[in-house]
Amino acid sequence: MAETYFTKEHEWVKIKEGIASVGITEYAAHQLGDVTFVELPQVGKTVKQFQVLCAIESVKAASDIYSPVSGTVTKVNEALEDRPEIVNEAAEDAGWMAWIEMSDPSEVKALMDRAAYDEYLRGLE
Repeated sequence: MAETYFTKEHEWVKIKEGIASVGITEYAAHQLGDVTFVELPQVGKTVKQFQVLCAIESVKAASDIYSPVSGTVTKVNEALEDRPEIVNEAAEDAGWMAWIEMSDPSEVKALMDRAAYDEYLRGLE
């Protein structure tokens, strides 16, 4: 089973066998409103933890999506090019944005688990 972690910027990362799938949380999708465009990263792009991975636009705002981990983008969710609303429908599942082959698995120590993230959200209310 994949381990899931979260950032304070509302990205999630599910890690399985050194591959991290990345997206935004249900909370972030709700805050953005109807997603109208997702600018996916290029396959092969090298990313650093907490640096810009890609971008997302909605009826309310445009936002950068930050990479929860460092590594190389190995796959992107091309379905989002035609149907960006998938992010609203299933942000923490089918709305994933990229897969990253992790270069430093120890970076997860800087992320929150589900319980810590839920507690963080309660502090934002």
